[in-house]
Amino acid sequence: MTYRALLVTKDDQAAEVLAPVLQDFGLRAQCCGYSDAACLVVEQKFHAVLVDFDDPHSAALILQNISSVSANHPITIALLSDKNKVRSVFGAGASFVLYKPISAQQAETTLRAATALIKNERRNTFRIPIQVPIKLRLTNPSDPADIDGILLDLSDSGMDVLASQALLPGASLQAWFTLPDSPSEFEVNSEVVWANPNGEFGARFTGTPDSVRAALCSWIRENPQAPSPAETVVVEAGKLTDLSRGGCYIETASPFPERARVELTLRANGVELQAQGLVRVMHPSRGMGVELAAQGFGEGAQTESFIQFLISHPGIEPQALVLPQSLETAPDCGSHEDGMEDPLLDLLRDHASLSEEVFFETLRSQRSAEFVEQ
Repeated sequence: MTYRALLVTKDDQAAEVLAPVLQDFGLRAQCCGYSDAACLVVEQKFHAVLVDFDDPHSAALILQNISSVSANHPITIALLSDKNKVRSVFGAGASFVLYKPISAQQAETTLRAATALIKNERRNTFRIPIQVPIKLRLTNPSDPADIDGILLDLSDSGMDVLASQALLPGASLQAWFTLPDSPSEFEVNSEVVWANPNGEFGARFTGTPDSVRAALCSWIRENPQAPSPAETVVVEAGKLTDLSRGGCYIETASPFPERARVELTLRANGVELQAQGLVRVMHPSRGMGVELAAQGFGEGAQTESFIQFLISHPGIEPQALVLPQSLETAPDCGSHEDGMEDPLLDLLRDHASLSEEVFFETLRSQRSAEFVEQ
């Protein structure tokens, strides 16, 4: 599948570097200025939006417009000249950062993590990809003509459609389609949530009778489809440098953004630990700090056992495999044990008050002579 990306910049060098890299990752890029982008991110669907912060006010407005549209949350990437402003850019809503001047290598490592999140978000929508004819009719009485289209994917609450003409967000529609191995035609009312100029749009069903929703749910359950190889989520590998009962730090050129929920597999000399976590701090092209999810007694004991193994085997360089799950709007990993002393976890949670340099100085000072601190 080809995903859509919006590139908002006046920097010709940045656009020249990014265009082929975006294409290599299956992202079809559309370039525009700030004023056009402010409208496009509300009206159309993009899987990734790259915004140049050479104009901080206009860039922040675009990210603000993105956050205001609940049905369309693309992955956001900021292009930034001043590294000292990275915290403010994350605070404005960016998930990733590319430092200018942008190199192809930097773009590749960042977009590798970004596209992994995009693909996983798509997998988590529980939509069934399908291509069948669909008839559409605007509910506006002044335009009663039917519109031909192709149903692209379907869930019990909405659909993606490629229509023979472009529609506008907010338009109300009636739709008729027949699904494979379904005995009868489905008739649904829907509202266009987003729409692209080529006629593709996403719609949510409105006022769906219980019988129709039940029939859709039944068909979806009976027709699961495995993701295509192009939809397979990439697992990022990195070097585990710090580990405690409540958190860890992983060095990687492709870190996932703050608020990303991830699955971790930590390995060292044949010993393995699996855990869920939430990215608390991300340093572009350098690494990420992950808070481990609150654990039961058994899982906590496994983490402690893995830590003791590392302490007893100095010189081993443990590795981490990271699988992205989703990007959360409100970070919450659950509470750990009351009174548990965990300097690493405290550092990850309080990182916003520290510069990157001070963060790593503090991280190094916490490390024991055995390389991994309890």
